[in-house]
Amino acid sequence: MSATLSPNELPLAPLGAGDLIDRAVRLYRRHLFVLIRTAAPPVIIGAAGWIVFWIYFRKIFTTPETEDLLLYLTVSFFSFFVSMGGYLFMIVVMGGASRTLVAHLLRNEPVTARATYAAVRARFWSLLAASILVLIWILVSLSVVWFLAYLVILIATVLALVTSAIATWLTVVIVILAVVIGLASSTWLFFFIAGRVAYVPQVLLVEGKGVFESFSRSFSLARGNVRRLMAMTLFTTFATYSALMVLLVPLGWYGYLNGIDPTNSNQWPAWYSIAYSVLGPLSSILLTPVWMLGLSLLYVDERVRHEGYDIELMAARQLGELPDVNVSSPLGTALSSISGKQAPPVPSTPRSTGSILNIT
Repeated sequence: MSATLSPNELPLAPLGAGDLIDRAVRLYRRHLFVLIRTAAPPVIIGAAGWIVFWIYFRKIFTTPETEDLLLYLTVSFFSFFVSMGGYLFMIVVMGGASRTLVAHLLRNEPVTARATYAAVRARFWSLLAASILVLIWILVSLSVVWFLAYLVILIATVLALVTSAIATWLTVVIVILAVVIGLASSTWLFFFIAGRVAYVPQVLLVEGKGVFESFSRSFSLARGNVRRLMAMTLFTTFATYSALMVLLVPLGWYGYLNGIDPTNSNQWPAWYSIAYSVLGPLSSILLTPVWMLGLSLLYVDERVRHEGYDIELMAARQLGELPDVNVSSPLGTALSSISGKQAPPVPSTPRSTGSILNIT
């Protein structure tokens, strides 16, 4: 079920955005079905809540009965929180996936869904608390970004009204510049703020730190990660929507041939609404592992850049891990213990050295 990494193919060097995406895709291709099984439970939970929310939320605006309106509001409210629970679960699973990846790089342990969820169970409550805080932080980041975008739109509107009496072309130029500047600045600001907590689940399970220590640690590791985090997110987003379009086009044609207008959701039959709602989560199940792997590799690469983590892992492979004591120096254990088991014995034959992110 796992494939052996070849650590001697590329030189020791920090990886750029393209290299990180390339290695995430390679890992995804090697462990396709294992990673899909790992990512499926949180995505399915979130999808189930979203499907129910989508169906009942649309009925709120069409029902004439007060009792039905209260029922639809209640179901929509609870299904929304179920969907949010799925996203929380995804952040939790991401921490377990990071530990599995580092164990694979360090000890060549198999990449399995069981290993990931065993790591999650070992520190579930800490991961859950950290995931809630991460989600709150992301929502606050979105609020700040939306406020900035609103200010840019407001300023552009005022300038457009002032210049409309002077020249139409000047108004068009101002609107285009406002859209470009607002979109670019808002996107950069969001990833700058949200990226501060990108490594919290990884720190919890790989380094064994507490919840608040993990936030502090993630802040220190996240220096200069905006462009690579943006590239990874944009790649995953475009890939997910591309997969979604591949699934939606046949459904749209089938519905059109059966007299369904794909552009008018108010007239969709129940089976078409459910099928339409399922395709989005299905594409997410297929592409979420790439996002999880990308963040895990990005975390490892940040430690390579800031701490020489590749040297630390190579030393652990050659000499065995240091005792799991409470130290915070780069000479601590490469992978913290979460079960109290002893580290594996030192290998009898030396392994080849190289970058820990080399994946062929």
